[in-house]
Amino acid sequence: MGVFVFLPLILPLTALPIARLAEQHLHPRSAALLLTWVGAILAACSTLCLGLLVVVGTAQLPGNPLPDSWSDPEVREAVPYDEVAGKASICALALVVVACAHTLRRHYGFRSRAHRTLAALPDASEVAVLTDEVPYAYALPGSPGRILVSTGMLCGLGEAERRALLAHERAHLAGRHHRLLLMVQLAGCANPLLRPLRSAVGYSTERWADEEAARVTGDRRTTARAVGKAALISQRAVVPGLAAFAEAGPVPRRVAALLGPVPAAGGWPPALTTAGVAAIVAAAGTAASTLSALNAAIALFFILQSATYG
Repeated sequence: MGVFVFLPLILPLTALPIARLAEQHLHPRSAALLLTWVGAILAACSTLCLGLLVVVGTAQLPGNPLPDSWSDPEVREAVPYDEVAGKASICALALVVVACAHTLRRHYGFRSRAHRTLAALPDASEVAVLTDEVPYAYALPGSPGRILVSTGMLCGLGEAERRALLAHERAHLAGRHHRLLLMVQLAGCANPLLRPLRSAVGYSTERWADEEAARVTGDRRTTARAVGKAALISQRAVVPGLAAFAEAGPVPRRVAALLGPVPAAGGWPPALTTAGVAAIVAAAGTAASTLSALNAAIALFFILQSATYG
């Protein structure tokens, strides 16, 4: 395997420039999906790499339950700096598991509490209006998904702006944006180098919902005005992993984009453009990380098999 076993751990360094280029040059839907899947694959490869290093590191610890042959020199030579990297990866993988568990607990805990609160309300319609002076609005996924909006938010918007707000939140539910946000959040837990993808995907999903709201209402200017007014009157609400109307993404950029032309809805951008180069780099980096992780896994499997039965 050699030093290439560490490749999946450092390839996520490309996440920041790719995120910047994708959110600027790709359609919001394409950017959100591309960045989410790139992040998920790179995170999986990074975690697999840590798992392989843990095997080598654990085999050297006294009293471990692994076969004694797994600590043979042949196995240890498969990973450079095996003593340091193997033992350090045990702590790193433990931190990844704890961080992912905490993120999932917060996400599903909030959803569970919100649905219990809504179950006590007499109105079971799609839109739940909560009597609250604090202005907020967000999409709550579930079966079925609900839209939560406070009276404080509704009072600050006109009738046409309210329609844009509800169309925006319905777009979040229809696009299952909470899944994309949760995936990139877990990816950031698996490898801190992937954390820039979280804000990029958050912005892209907001822009995706903005464009859907503008399409449904047929008025981009009204949708832009609704986003701007909601941002001015709203306060940040604690909605872990959920999509809030005026929270995720730089609002001035969203308003400016809505006042501009409709973004092209094409798929893969031309190779000779900036966006095309970003997409190619993302695809190449993901492929290299995946192949490196799989190559290391297969090589280690055969080495351990040989050490066990050889």
